[in-house]
Amino acid sequence: MRLLFSLLASLAAVATVAADKPNIILILADDLGARDLGCFGSTYHETPNIDRLASRGVRLTNAYAASPLCSPTRSSILVGQHPARIGITAPVCHLPEVVLEKGLLRNVARVQVASSLTRLRPDYHTLAEALKASGYATGHFGKWHLGHNIGKGDAYEPRDQGFDIDWPHTPKAPGPGGGGGYLAPWKFIADPEIKDEAGRHVDERMADEAGKFMRASKGRPFFINFWLFSVHSPWNARADYIEHFKQKTDPANPQKNPLYAAMVKSMDEAVGRLLRHLDESGEADNTIVVFWSDNGGYAYPPKKTEPEGFADIPATSNLPYRSGKASVYDGGTREPGIVVWPGKVKAGTTADFLIQSTDLYPTLINIGGGVTKPGQKIDGFDQTATLQGGPAIRQRIFCHFPHGNATRDSVMDGFYAGSYVRQGDLKLIRFYGRADDGSDELELYDLAKDPGERNNLAKSRPAETAELNDLIQLYLADNEAVIPRYNGERAKAEPAAKNAKAAPKKKSSADDLPGGWKNRAGAAAVKDGALRVESKGADSFLGVGAGLAAGPARLAFRVRAPQAGEGRVALLSAAGSAEFLSVPYRVSGESVWQEITLELPLKEKAGILRLYLPAGSATVEFDDIVLTPAGGPPRRWNF
Repeated sequence: MRLLFSLLASLAAVATVAADKPNIILILADDLGARDLGCFGSTYHETPNIDRLASRGVRLTNAYAASPLCSPTRSSILVGQHPARIGITAPVCHLPEVVLEKGLLRNVARVQVASSLTRLRPDYHTLAEALKASGYATGHFGKWHLGHNIGKGDAYEPRDQGFDIDWPHTPKAPGPGGGGGYLAPWKFIADPEIKDEAGRHVDERMADEAGKFMRASKGRPFFINFWLFSVHSPWNARADYIEHFKQKTDPANPQKNPLYAAMVKSMDEAVGRLLRHLDESGEADNTIVVFWSDNGGYAYPPKKTEPEGFADIPATSNLPYRSGKASVYDGGTREPGIVVWPGKVKAGTTADFLIQSTDLYPTLINIGGGVTKPGQKIDGFDQTATLQGGPAIRQRIFCHFPHGNATRDSVMDGFYAGSYVRQGDLKLIRFYGRADDGSDELELYDLAKDPGERNNLAKSRPAETAELNDLIQLYLADNEAVIPRYNGERAKAEPAAKNAKAAPKKKSSADDLPGGWKNRAGAAAVKDGALRVESKGADSFLGVGAGLAAGPARLAFRVRAPQAGEGRVALLSAAGSAEFLSVPYRVSGESVWQEITLELPLKEKAGILRLYLPAGSATVEFDDIVLTPAGGPPRRWNF
């Protein structure tokens, strides 16, 4: 009996301590740009709920994501490390292949880029696990994109990483976004029990589920990881909202896409709904609310929208910052950061100290009374005191993005393998292998005078350039980063785009593609060492004579597409015959190169191979296609 009373007393003491801790809500928008909110300068988008949230706390004007793409930044938040250290450097965590080791892609592109991990390893002590150990009820709501379970013993999903609940659980979502659209009925949610009236936005329903979690957590502090699906593609929104913004569009305003503005409005309403639940719970005065985005805004034409008519208008503008999502210029990693902490952070203020997504991990663990795992490296800085008006503690921001293509004329300005460091107002970018001779190129900018990063000072300020370049080198070594590598053999036939003097290649005809490939899609051309093909619909494919005997064969290739979607490889015994084997593959979208490997279990001879383009993308690029027959030497096509 004495032991029982002692145990009950201990539990009561833990409950009392836990009850004194503040609740934590971490709101993470997807692809929201630094200037997309009214409180951060937008005069076109309407965000009254988030603006009111900002008025209750501090707006952070020098807030950064750890990466210009989503999954790397998400991992940095959950474990407090640089993506370069973690190894998740591209948004590929929805792919079925489990990749847990760093390395370079095995290809012959001009610049070899990293092979990103596809899962957040379960051995990390995550933010959720630290807060749960401190007495918090933990709930994840929304997009995850850090890995899903496909085999026995896998532990990559939210409930494996410290969260008590995960809503909606979408392990088989078709890609990084909400395939099929965000308005109910939701095609990307597999759970048949999750239903709602037609047209309801998934983020709105998500806010209601988070409200239920708040009420169910009464008596315990709660940590709500509210990771919005908005405003990532697919590009669809309520028709009445689109019409509203069509009426107020100003052609002179760089933000002028009514469909995207409608998506921002729905996102804001979901946040407002979440905050109303918080107010109604009576916990608002004891709750820290953090608002962030995982990367910069999509400052490019969406290509495909629903409804049609908005595909050629850039979704948003991050001006004065250069470029946007997937770029190492500031438009790719600058974020709208907001922190509300009643009684601790002065309401209605702004702060210009440097802060990065890696800092959320140690900061929120400290505030929540949690402990970090001994031996787990923490790259983030505890910004608790700084948020309360203390001196700035972070001197530098680092970013390593070992992906991107080998061109300078990409629509995504700055979508090239690179690293950068910002120290004070100076920012140095190192682009790997971009010079004609394969050496790295350096760009130095004074962000105080040149926030648009247009005046490269690298040659005129060599001492500062060298100093910052040394810092990048130390950062790469400390993080054991995968460094993109110039491939000299490939480059002999493929000069850098800026000085290429050869005549431009002509578009290929339907029956005149390199290596014997036949084009049964739209226009096709070889550009910058890749075969670029325009889709003309679901039946678009490339065909080639296979000459495969029965037995296990393999097809590997690199593919890049701007939208997530599924393609397939089909085998026929001869031209004009029916398919006897079809193997699907999936692309992540995001316009990043992706390596696909497909096993082809042939029960009969295959005379023809068809490579169908993934659905959803107007233009798709292929490179380094390798067909390995059973027991025979591989055939390789490089473009």
